Amino acid sequence: MTNILVTGGAGYIGSHACKALKRAGYTPVCYDSLVTGWEEAVKFGPFEKGELSDRARLDDVFRKYKPAAVMHFAALSQVGESMREPGLYWRANVLSSLTLIEATVAAGVKNFVFSSTCATYGDQDNVVLNESSAQYPINAYGGSKRAIEDILRDFGASNGLESVIFRYFNVAGADPEAEVGEFHQPETHLIPLMLDAIAGKRDALTIFGTDYETPDGTCIRDYVHVCDLVDAHVLGLKWLEEGKGSRIFNLGTGSGFSVREVIDHSRSVTNKDVPYTEGDRRPGDCTKLVSGSTRAVEELGWTPDRSTLQTMISDAWRWHQTGHYDK
Repeated sequence: MTNILVTGGAGYIGSHACKALKRAGYTPVCYDSLVTGWEEAVKFGPFEKGELSDRARLDDVFRKYKPAAVMHFAALSQVGESMREPGLYWRANVLSSLTLIEATVAAGVKNFVFSSTCATYGDQDNVVLNESSAQYPINAYGGSKRAIEDILRDFGASNGLESVIFRYFNVAGADPEAEVGEFHQPETHLIPLMLDAIAGKRDALTIFGTDYETPDGTCIRDYVHVCDLVDAHVLGLKWLEEGKGSRIFNLGTGSGFSVREVIDHSRSVTNKDVPYTEGDRRPGDCTKLVSGSTRAVEELGWTPDRSTLQTMISDAWRWHQTGHYDK
């Protein structure tokens, strides 16, 4: 089978991508430092431990597996942390990605699928965000991802590296078979934090900001199921294999939900109330981020069937009850 190098393959999205790749007939080769990933999540192909900044290690892995493409998920991704420590994000995300891209080109690999983010657009309220929207990141996380997009563009021009870039919105849910799921330390994402509060693993969920200019005062996000998301990555890989060239795709449903709406939906899934407190806004958080793009649906044939709040929370709750990787 064709090998695909998956950086960050022991993380939340990367582990789901490895499962999707295996199902599609590829062999995912997980490359992960395990700084934020979990070796228990590596279930679908070989594992190589290493840092993205270690060029010699990357070169060894490329020689060993001769991957046909790279799928790059490895990154730091906490908005608040990126506001406090921007240098950490520019080093960990941008410099490491540059090393990976240089190793990719040196190995003669021409296809690269990159996990970017809607955070590159910044805070553009009441603007329909599509792939041609201006990028005004307001934190180092979004800025670092935009910089990597620029690097890929430049290497495409100079070395013929073809890339599919996915800018996605809020990822949620878990593998419906509960083989892998979302587990971060520390956890910063709304749905797992909410489920922790419901399960009594934390005292309460904190709603950060209740004075946004939205119908209920809480910020609004476009949620996409992690399984739908990684299906798009497999489609992006096939797009490159078919020689269709570099392309950027937003991955979102076009529907936004507020924090309070997510909490309300959780009650119908778990039959439990969510204990919560109200806090101040977090630096770097936008009021509303919703995709206005249909490019992935129209060009890739992507169908985000699982991306309903009911399904995302149900799948996450099923995974949540397994005990995760901290047994």
